[in-house]
Amino acid sequence: MNDTEIAKFNMIEQQIRPWEVLDHQVLDVIERLNREDFVDPAYRGLAYADCQIPLSNGRRMLPPTVEGRMLQALLLGAQDRVLEVGSGSGYITACLASLAAQVRSIDTDAEISARARENVARLGLDNVEFAQATLAEFDEPDSYDAIAVTASLPAIPQNLEQALKIGGRLFVICGESPVMEAMLITRVGAGEWTRQSLFETDLPRLRQA
Repeated sequence: MNDTEIAKFNMIEQQIRPWEVLDHQVLDVIERLNREDFVDPAYRGLAYADCQIPLSNGRRMLPPTVEGRMLQALLLGAQDRVLEVGSGSGYITACLASLAAQVRSIDTDAEISARARENVARLGLDNVEFAQATLAEFDEPDSYDAIAVTASLPAIPQNLEQALKIGGRLFVICGESPVMEAMLITRVGAGEWTRQSLFETDLPRLRQA
């Protein structure tokens, strides 16, 4: 193995697996995708480090541990329609698109959205749609099997809960720094949701949340 392959192997075995990410499909996707392809050249040496890697416009990639827990918690199936809130580098978008049937990724920043689209397009993934939108503008009730929010929020948005189909899952990180809570929200009925606390973390706010 070359240095990059060793770094990816160590990320999976020393960071992601110890964080109880054991789903084989999730681990296969993480192993298959090259995270360094989504990182700005100045930070490629950190592509597999357990840190928040800077992106343009003050954004940051999630740590690999959080990405792994998010993907595992969403329990994605091959027929699922997924919404991603916050396109970031396109890395999580690509992971979601590799696990599900269709992904719609929304972001407030045109530059971020364009960069993510380019990164995903290089992989030949054709089941992703990118759009520029804010959470306040989002209104698609009963539309998604899974929703992934890639930055923190002060509270759980009701429009995202309503956007879930029955049985749909929402991964969101809520609260105030320095202690935030990663949660899995599952819609179990027309007006009923369950909430499961997954772990604590501290991540930047979603822009225009």
